[in-house]
Amino acid sequence: MKMNGARILLECLKKEGVETIFGYPGGTVINLYDELFSFKEIRHILPRHEQAGVHAADGFARATGKVGVAIATSGPGATNTITGIATAYMDSIPMVIITGQV
Repeated sequence: MKMNGARILLECLKKEGVETIFGYPGGTVINLYDELFSFKEIRHILPRHEQAGVHAADGFARATGKVGVAIATSGPGATNTITGIATAYMDSIPMVIITGQV
């Protein structure tokens, strides 16, 4: 079976027990989204803003004890994640933030 990078990433997240991803689609992560919708065991939650997605992933991790996962596109999408990353970092909350690259 031929696999691309997006599928490999999602397979790894699935093997680590990730069941929920918070993410805001954009051009540089669209390949990841194309693959994500074939993973029925991973639920995607669409926030209204990248910052909200990272804070939601933080809250999810705090409430469940599982890793919080968020996806954002490159550039401003990635910089919008910084406050949420800092908040989680200060309290040692486990998170994975995935951003695109131009």
